Amino acid sequence: MSTIKIKPLADRVVVEPIAAETKTASGLYIPDSAKEKPQQGKVVAVGKGTKEEPTTVKVGDTVLYGKFAGTELKLDGNDYLIMRESDIFAII
Repeated sequence: MSTIKIKPLADRVVVEPIAAETKTASGLYIPDSAKEKPQQGKVVAVGKGTKEEPTTVKVGDTVLYGKFAGTELKLDGNDYLIMRESDIFAII
């Protein structure tokens, strides 16, 4: 797991997307143009939450989020998403 130098505020969470599959179960390679945008990732930083909504996810959790959730962020050559915790559907 990577350590990043960013501290999300309030109910925001920084997620490192898990790469999409590059090969089908039958062995066919999937070209970049046909790959689905990742919808799973590893939580790498968590804000403190708000009085009304304390955060429930923690660093290290693997989460499932919406296809268009979050804002893309590039830090130290790595891709991340920063999103509200409410954009996360589940911890898996």
